[in-house]
Amino acid sequence: MRYFFRRRIPPLTRMLLVESGSRHIIEKGLPVFESIYGAPAKLDLLTCLPGLPQGLDPATSEVFSVTECSSTADRRRLLGQLRARGYSVVGIVCSDEPVMTPWKVATAALLPAKVLIFNENADFFWVDWAHRKVLRQFVAYRAGMLEESAPRKIAQVFAFPFILAFLVLFAAYVHVVRAFRVARSH
Repeated sequence: MRYFFRRRIPPLTRMLLVESGSRHIIEKGLPVFESIYGAPAKLDLLTCLPGLPQGLDPATSEVFSVTECSSTADRRRLLGQLRARGYSVVGIVCSDEPVMTPWKVATAALLPAKVLIFNENADFFWVDWAHRKVLRQFVAYRAGMLEESAPRKIAQVFAFPFILAFLVLFAAYVHVVRAFRVARSH
């Protein structure tokens, strides 16, 4: 991920769309993005779905299908190929669907590009320091922290290490007591 601490939008020379959700999100959100920032010179697609979304030109857009990657070596090769293409922007669909989650994380983390998030409403925002409040709310919503049960979830997170430590110590105590009983009986 690049340009996280910069508000500047890089030139839209090459853009990769990661279609990791319903197709209508890109079909609805991409025209709005292009009306604000202009159309990218080159627009490619990383997807698990067949075909192209409306608005993408098959003559100028290259499609990378993750379904063709059957092994770890294939996945690494595809990520290396995407990294070498020099994308300035990576647009990722982050709807509330568990589709291509490892690919979302890998492209955001490994490609040296500014990341753009499209949500399920086809709204979008840049992943950078200037939009940290929006990003924090987005992550909190996805984690279920904006619901009524948020205090309970926070308490569970903080209690987990203590509960785990108690269970480990209890298991150790039980094993030590059993070892002493076995040693006494012999």
